[in-house]
Amino acid sequence: MSDSPILLLDVMSTLVYDPIAREIPNFFDLPLPKLFEVKHPSAWVDFEHGDLAEDDFYGIFLPPPYGPVDGERLKAVLHDAYRWLDGIEALLTDLHAAGIPMHTLSNYPVWYEIIESSLNLSRFLPWTFVSCHTGVRKPHPEAYLGAASTLGVDPARCIFVDDRLKNCEAARRTGMRAIVFESAAQLREELVFHGVLQR
Repeated sequence: MSDSPILLLDVMSTLVYDPIAREIPNFFDLPLPKLFEVKHPSAWVDFEHGDLAEDDFYGIFLPPPYGPVDGERLKAVLHDAYRWLDGIEALLTDLHAAGIPMHTLSNYPVWYEIIESSLNLSRFLPWTFVSCHTGVRKPHPEAYLGAASTLGVDPARCIFVDDRLKNCEAARRTGMRAIVFESAAQLREELVFHGVLQR
């Protein structure tokens, strides 16, 4: 249907497990608070924006003696760590079978290609809006308005899903509906409520 809702889905901690809490600190042999303390102040954001090349990110993310980062080893760890959150693959299967239009709306660097290699996420939805290509990160209003504009729809037609409340609140301020993700079962119920899925 031409007026059917369009789902804009965050990826990390909404569809896919985020290795930031365990695998990444283990890789660097640093507790997460220490990693945040010593890391470059803007490298990650610049990497997500697409303003910093991948090799340059590895070179500056951590100062000596912690860096530079062995990018190939890190990417191998990430590839093995990425996995679907419980129940998500089945939910996406049902949404795809129902013909519901879906797009990613993700703050992430080029590492999204590792997720694709590991999980083949694009069999369910395209990587339409990833910050390393759009140059804008949630919760900036343009992350949402730019997505709606690119799709040629009013923001009110979009339902945005994210595990972070501040990102959902920002989406609502642009006129989108938004669902704060807690679990696949909760998201399925919310989508039934919004008329996207049937019981």
